[in-house]
Amino acid sequence: MALSCGIIGLPMVGKTTFFNLLTGLGVETSAFFSGKTATNTGHATVPDERLIYLTEMFKPKKTTYAQVEIIDIPGLVRGASKGQGSGNEFLSSVRDADLLAHIVRAFENADVLHVDDSINIMRDIATIEMELLFADLQLIETRLSRISGGPRKKVEHPLEEPTLKKCQDLLMEEKPLRQLELSEEEQEALKHITFLTNKPMMIVVNVDEKQLAGNDYPGKEQVEAYCAEQGYELLTVCAKTEEEIEQLPAEDRELFMEELGITESGINRMAKAVYTQLGLISFLTAGEDEVRAWTIKKGLNARKAAGKIHSDIERGFIRAETVAFADLQQCGSIAAARDKGCFRLEGKEYIVADGDIINFRFNV
Repeated sequence: MALSCGIIGLPMVGKTTFFNLLTGLGVETSAFFSGKTATNTGHATVPDERLIYLTEMFKPKKTTYAQVEIIDIPGLVRGASKGQGSGNEFLSSVRDADLLAHIVRAFENADVLHVDDSINIMRDIATIEMELLFADLQLIETRLSRISGGPRKKVEHPLEEPTLKKCQDLLMEEKPLRQLELSEEEQEALKHITFLTNKPMMIVVNVDEKQLAGNDYPGKEQVEAYCAEQGYELLTVCAKTEEEIEQLPAEDRELFMEELGITESGINRMAKAVYTQLGLISFLTAGEDEVRAWTIKKGLNARKAAGKIHSDIERGFIRAETVAFADLQQCGSIAAARDKGCFRLEGKEYIVADGDIINFRFNV
């Protein structure tokens, strides 16, 4: 099953704009709170400079980049955990996502009203965090009452009830479940329950052009300190500038970004961060037909990775002929990399590294 990133946040912060920039789908956005309840889903291409290099080297018929699923989740309002606004739709969509990218608004725009009438990033972060926390508390209360209700306890695992109570205690301290260290057995006891506050989170601050140029916005220091404390990835992106970059012909984009002092577009940085935060890496295959990035979970062995290409390759796996991208780049050609002994033959238990260029040998 593909892993996904859910874009969350209050209404009017730019969530659908980010979704459109990542997926290219052009979903309609609104300058006023519409109470939208529909969830949009699409795929973002993960930029990878290694594929550009390999494409120049092999001149393939096609180049295929890694992709990641993006879910544009309806804007949340205070009280969503109790079903207010699009609350129920919001919470079920959040449960479906493996990673949450919380868009918070720093930009000023009199034509785009803020749902709370003022710009305050830390307040907005707290609103979303508290709704996720309340939803988890509610889930635990429902589950505990179900376990203890009736003459016989309906328990999936002997440790479920005490572990749920441990989770409940932490949530009552207004701390997310990702801060709770559980033993393997305790994790096993709760694996049938999807909590919201233990999902990995990244914060994306949507700034305006002036804030982007000055590399400053109200509440910046507090947000940085908070993200460092929580272990969140923090990105600063100007969606308006990203839209302008998107509309330019490819040859003008670099010049425009240079003028703004940007080395890489914010959307490219976001797509890469989503991929990494989901625990994903790419191994590469290269030839005259296709240069391609294959998505796997970090820590996967060579045999399982081969199955990503085809189940026959996994079944008949013999060896993985491997060269690290950095070694190939340093050598400058396949022939030179072979001469310098950079190619290795790896067995089925070899843990694939990000950027490994692999040719699988198999026999079916």
